[in-house]
Amino acid sequence: MNTLLRVLVVLSGYLTGSIPFAYLAGRLIRGIDIRQYGSRAVTGSNVYENVSRPAVIVVGLLDMGKAALPTWLGLRLGLGLPTALAAGLAAVIGHNWPLYLGFHGGRGIGSCLGVLTVAFPPGLPWMLVALALGWRLRNPVLPLAGFVTLPVFAHTIGQPPATVWACAAMLLLIVTKRLEANRQPLPEGREKWQTLLRRLLLDRDIDDWETWAHRRPTDLQSEEE
Repeated sequence: MNTLLRVLVVLSGYLTGSIPFAYLAGRLIRGIDIRQYGSRAVTGSNVYENVSRPAVIVVGLLDMGKAALPTWLGLRLGLGLPTALAAGLAAVIGHNWPLYLGFHGGRGIGSCLGVLTVAFPPGLPWMLVALALGWRLRNPVLPLAGFVTLPVFAHTIGQPPATVWACAAMLLLIVTKRLEANRQPLPEGREKWQTLLRRLLLDRDIDDWETWAHRRPTDLQSEEE
């Protein structure tokens, strides 16, 4: 029975994480499919650039909450820290590859913050500083650096091994999603590897952030042609 409960909590984490709040904000506020605009990711940052700047606060909190809830539930039910972290990470996976949108999701940063809020509170300000600096300087390498150093930080301050490994898993999920980029096609030849490097470091396929962040459906049609 305990094993079944653990499985159900982790599964509920994935299903909860799959709720696409950024997509719903685009539909409700502007009547658009956010997957056709800007970065085309179902993220708070895409809401900020292409839907509504005030709405990003609500979307961000909901994205955090949908990962915080299963993490808290795992602890509340006495299933142990590893199960709670697994449920939270399942929510991050659900956010990145949501069942309800054909696995076209976001980057998982907000959901990772939700897991940290419940299971590793000192990691929250660590990541918020990295994110704030990245936003202020428009440098997507800084949030990535925050995730790279997060497991080291957790280990240094004596967190349990489950927490350290969960932080490493967050980094893996963030990097995988950046590279996969919701299955956007890669160019041929040498440009393919340059694009993958941009995705990893810049979280986009081109150098020009302004053009990338404000693409429209007509741009998508041009790219396909």
